[in-house]
Amino acid sequence: MGTRLRTLSTGGREFVWTAGIRHVSGSGDCHRCVRLRVWGSGKNGRALQADLLSNGLAPWGCATDNSYPLPSDVRAVIERGLAAGWDPDARGGTFLLTEREHAPDWELPGFLLTDRLQDPEAPDPTERVVRASNSGEATRRRSDGRPPP
Repeated sequence: MGTRLRTLSTGGREFVWTAGIRHVSGSGDCHRCVRLRVWGSGKNGRALQADLLSNGLAPWGCATDNSYPLPSDVRAVIERGLAAGWDPDARGGTFLLTEREHAPDWELPGFLLTDRLQDPEAPDPTERVVRASNSGEATRRRSDGRPPP
């Protein structure tokens, strides 16, 4: 199955992005995670990457969670990346929005940044997911962007 590239215009500029579904292990559960990658100047440009952990709990495990970033989420990630120093015109490499560096002062409703995909020794995400879900911070959406029935 190929990777679908999507386009998004923001700030007078066009960006290309893709999102791939992954899973992150936690202490007794697995969590759905979407690796979001964005380019602002073609395939040789510096990519912006964020690993977005679904902060909704699914009673049947991570495979049934259907969280997926909407264009508004991608726009928010782009804006955060630009504010954090991502230069989409730079060549090569990847600019990472990490849990350790960016999560303490930035939130994306419905998602949590995680470092667990890049570093298996990064903090276990389970407690953060449960806390977000129990506090009502979780924004669960269907794949078409509407809230569940």
